[in-house]
Amino acid sequence: MHRLKVFSLYSLFLIPYSVMAEVPIAKPDLSKPTGIAPAYFGPNALPIIDMSDGTTHKELRLELAGEGYFGYKEKNRTADIFARVSVPLFTRWANVHVWMPVYGWYDQYDGKGSGAGDVYIATEVQILHKEWFKTRNAVYIPHMTLRLGMKTASGEQFERRRHFDNPGYFFDLTMGQSIPFKHCELRLAGTAGFLCWQTDNARQNDAVMYGLTALLVHRYFALQGTWSGYAGWERHGDAPMSLKARAAGRIKGFEPYLQYQYGIKDYPFHQIRLGLVYNLDILDRFAQRRK
Repeated sequence: MHRLKVFSLYSLFLIPYSVMAEVPIAKPDLSKPTGIAPAYFGPNALPIIDMSDGTTHKELRLELAGEGYFGYKEKNRTADIFARVSVPLFTRWANVHVWMPVYGWYDQYDGKGSGAGDVYIATEVQILHKEWFKTRNAVYIPHMTLRLGMKTASGEQFERRRHFDNPGYFFDLTMGQSIPFKHCELRLAGTAGFLCWQTDNARQNDAVMYGLTALLVHRYFALQGTWSGYAGWERHGDAPMSLKARAAGRIKGFEPYLQYQYGIKDYPFHQIRLGLVYNLDILDRFAQRRK
């Protein structure tokens, strides 16, 4: 009886092992695209990440917005609540950014539904700034930031093609230059980077990120236009490109804004976002308390 029990216990471990041993590990067929790409999912699956203008900031920035997406190739309407927070890391030269579409509602060709979105976390560091130089020609030195970030797999409704059920990461380098005028400032910036996301159990998609932006800043308002996107290696719906236009007011730390985005390629959506940003100079307040 004792030997029978030992044999039975041994069999419980042996049977799963033997089954696993007989299953061959298949090499992925790289010639077949996975379809895990922004052209075939909802607008928040892996949208084009907002680019920097080449500068970090010393303010705590709290942002809340409502946004709507309208598909122009098929029935696909989405409304969601968007939130973002940016925190200076005890210095104006390093920021942490966290953002996500908190919750969204959609109506597409195969029905209606709702669900939470993915959380994005990024650290942005200033690596070049004209204030660091005391020369006469420092005004011509551009600003430059390095950003490293990740995408979580918290998004819901993968089976309805709303979010990718997989993680990703990215990094980019942004360079910008400001041109001062009498009552305003024109800031031009360009970015280049790398974006990677898991597509299935055997492979991932790697993409080149790019973008150009122009920002006109006045004491009471700001206008911005951006052309940006990324291009994956599968070349099957994984190269979204878009134009964004944004108008914002500037009133005592508050920035109400309106943004419109048009998908040029592999992003078949119009986006309208109405939001509010609140800026709080926590570094100056912290310095005053220490005194």
